[in-house]
Amino acid sequence: MKQGNFLFTSESVTEGHPDKICDQISDAIVDAVLAQDPYGRVACETMVKTGQVKLAGELTTTAYVDIPKVVRETLKEIGYTDGKFGMDGHTCAVSVSIEEQSPDISQGVTEGQGKFKEQGAGDQGMMFGYATNETPEYMPLPIDLAHKLCMKLAEVRKNGKLKYLRPDGKSQVTVEYVDSQPKRLTNVVIAAHHSEDVSHEQLEKEIIEHVIKPVCGNYLDNKTEFFINATGRFVVGGPQADAGVTGRKIIVDTYGGMGHHGGGAFSGKDPTKVDRSAAYAARYIAKNIVAAGLADKCEVQLAYVIGVAKPLSIFVNTYGTNKIPEEKIAEIIPKHFPVKPADILKHLNLRRPIYRKTAAYGHFGRNDPDFTWEKLDKVEELKQYLPKKGKK
Repeated sequence: MKQGNFLFTSESVTEGHPDKICDQISDAIVDAVLAQDPYGRVACETMVKTGQVKLAGELTTTAYVDIPKVVRETLKEIGYTDGKFGMDGHTCAVSVSIEEQSPDISQGVTEGQGKFKEQGAGDQGMMFGYATNETPEYMPLPIDLAHKLCMKLAEVRKNGKLKYLRPDGKSQVTVEYVDSQPKRLTNVVIAAHHSEDVSHEQLEKEIIEHVIKPVCGNYLDNKTEFFINATGRFVVGGPQADAGVTGRKIIVDTYGGMGHHGGGAFSGKDPTKVDRSAAYAARYIAKNIVAAGLADKCEVQLAYVIGVAKPLSIFVNTYGTNKIPEEKIAEIIPKHFPVKPADILKHLNLRRPIYRKTAAYGHFGRNDPDFTWEKLDKVEELKQYLPKKGKK
């Protein structure tokens, strides 16, 4: 991320967005397996379109999962309970194409098998974690506010404050940075799925009053622009308006475009997949480094090859905000943090049914005790590396 004065924009989507429906269904399957079989293997993809849900992937487990039931319950909890919304969890069609995981993959991931006789990565690839001290959550402000706006849209829909809202929706904010610090919002964008019986004028007024101001008030001024349902109408939404697929919101899931992304989606994958677990570990590392004061911003990259436990590389980028050399930070990471797949699973306690709730409103920056990658339990250990006062 550049330093100085600039504008930066991030978006988020509600839990009723078609792609997020798919992420939540896929992760609900992961949870259903892990609840019975913590060592189960899951790779589950979901697609939705008007009245239809299609699941495909690989599943190796001792658990029995009633997949159609999991799908229907997830849809109903999101709010898709009426065919007028383009999807009804009571009556939609559910199609399942699930096979077992390839034994060629399994032998490299199962401890005691494979070339190095240690639980290896489930695939090759690189994963990134990011943290910044510009918010209490150690998240970039643009994605933090975008998520909170979407959470607020869901809240006022579910509690009846704005009864005309439907499950689909999106948010977007543009933050003005001055001297690399967030100062104000230049604009806020909301797309809110709604019933036919509300005027655009009423919706715009009430979204600003009940959604935008409570979330963004400290960053609004008389120059901030609002774009509420900019086409003037959003009655047809959800899977009726747009097909959804698991894994299409990877930037929403992470840091809103600030920092890099390795390309691998999270949802629908059990934690032996390093796309998920190593990305969580990288966030855990970056957040503790920033919280300890070793840098104001930090991005950590971990790279793996299938079947091998030790990372191929550990890269650190602090965007010039480091208090000690970046090479030193990279050197101390494996001394204080889990970086091998088995160690990550154990240290972060990832073999649990905790993933459905990660699948909407971001995997990072949320105050939930199950999100163990958000812990700041390494801060005191890391402070020993800070320069001593009076010494350069």
